[in-house]
Amino acid sequence: MIISDKWKDYEVIDTSGGEKLERWGDYILVRPDPQVIWDTPKKDRRWKNPNGHYYRSDKGGGHWEFNDLPEEWSVSYGALKFNLKPFSFKHTGLFPEQAANWDHAAGIIRERKKQGKDTKVLNLFAYTGGATISAAAAGAHVTHVDASKGMTGWAKENALLSGIPYESCRWIVEDCRKFAEREIRRGNKYDAVILDPPSYGRGPKGEVWKMEEDIFSFLKLVAELISEDAAFVILNSYTTGLQPAVLSYMMNDLLSKRYGGKVTADEVGLPVSGNGLILPCGATARWQC
Repeated sequence: MIISDKWKDYEVIDTSGGEKLERWGDYILVRPDPQVIWDTPKKDRRWKNPNGHYYRSDKGGGHWEFNDLPEEWSVSYGALKFNLKPFSFKHTGLFPEQAANWDHAAGIIRERKKQGKDTKVLNLFAYTGGATISAAAAGAHVTHVDASKGMTGWAKENALLSGIPYESCRWIVEDCRKFAEREIRRGNKYDAVILDPPSYGRGPKGEVWKMEEDIFSFLKLVAELISEDAAFVILNSYTTGLQPAVLSYMMNDLLSKRYGGKVTADEVGLPVSGNGLILPCGATARWQC
């Protein structure tokens, strides 16, 4: 398992009864987690009086209840800084389990820089820009693409907060498939691609995305965007049924057969400080040439 265990400002404290107890900087949150199917004693006193608690509804969705929680605050990961704003569907604006992938990509980018190579990164379904900011801080030029204007604006805030030079990033609000198709027509290439697609989503003009139905054809487009000096492709999945072996099969078929290189795939997880166990948080596959 790939474990994101270098956080100082984030911590999974405990898990039980379909929920996880987390620390985000100075604030304690309780949020639902579908992986937590066990019901162990909630011995940590912070379960009883968190700063924010997201309650899932039996009818779908849910709601937050707050207790001395600011509307917005920030956390750091090394030199990177991120604004947090709890909003609908239990989210805070950051997926901390992805930190291990940020570090992996940043390490490759820095090594290429030592060799005198620039790295053009395409970050698709880029959300609030965790991977964008990490890659840019490592020295890459990043094209950040997300269908949500609001999320892209949030990513720009995070870039500014982290001191990322303006010219290091290009910000695109567009359906990711349409953007990829247009880049192929234009002949544009990238040295690295990061994909963090949702299980289900809609583009700005109502375009529907379903991970199980769309990811293979989308990866075909990604294969056309890879440069001759390609460095890596990272694909994440939070979709039940798309296990690491499935991601590995697709990337080997579409990337390794064509460009060489190697694919590694595994679960992604976060350490639980209260018991020393690991909370699984999805799957990731990495192709590296």
